[in-house]
Amino acid sequence: MNKKLFAIIGSPVAHSLSPVLHNYWFKKYDIKAEYSLLDIKEKDIEIVIKKIRDKELNGINITLPYKQKVIPFVDQLINDAKSTNSVNTIFLDEANTVVGDNTDVFGLQAAYLKEISNTENKKALVIGAGGVSPSVIYSLQKSKIKDIAVINRTHEKSIFLKKRFNFLNVLNWTSLKEEVSKFDIIINATSLGLKNGNDFEFNFNNIKDNLIYIDTIYNPLETKTIKFLKENKIKTFNGLEMFIYQGQKSFYLWNKINPEIDDQLIDLLISKLK
Repeated sequence: MNKKLFAIIGSPVAHSLSPVLHNYWFKKYDIKAEYSLLDIKEKDIEIVIKKIRDKELNGINITLPYKQKVIPFVDQLINDAKSTNSVNTIFLDEANTVVGDNTDVFGLQAAYLKEISNTENKKALVIGAGGVSPSVIYSLQKSKIKDIAVINRTHEKSIFLKKRFNFLNVLNWTSLKEEVSKFDIIINATSLGLKNGNDFEFNFNNIKDNLIYIDTIYNPLETKTIKFLKENKIKTFNGLEMFIYQGQKSFYLWNKINPEIDDQLIDLLISKLK
């Protein structure tokens, strides 16, 4: 039997732990497969999708900045990908249809939102309007949170998101420092804080004492903002659990096995982030 091949596409992808995650599970379940990183240009997306169609690749994950840009090359969107117009998992089904799904929504709900009580009365702020933002907004909506605002450096992107989610309140980036004081949940869906990248230009000083801060970034494990908030006794979550749960669902879509999230896996992932 030939070895199955999987990959994650994006730019940059060097920080991604997806190969560690999936290769661990391939070994655990004795699946002859390999998962690798593909740092590609936008013009190469079509070539990669053709490899799935030709069965040279068995499946891919998609990260920034291509979660929307892959859609024209996919035959069918299913489940949460349809609702968000954002794709992070692609595979070929039995009818040789190239299918795009979204496991980020599940990842966010399974990791964090299920822990939050009285969601109907909470106000949530999503920072960022890029690749993962539609999934964040949709998962908040699914969790019965009605009061959701978005703020993004490029205002037009927020307006574009509001066309899909018409209940959104759109805020101005220049007022971010003041706006953070009004929310119960803040989710960073930007790349600010990513390893070797830029960070927020201010500390989150004027916030509610009972704030829940969620970062979609997991590399580093603690961004500057998370460190600051932890020191001030604020409840924080990094992106690692969301990453693991979205990967678990992708693995199931490809292999029809629901892989276990065991302590050995978590220790392995954390060791790669130190």
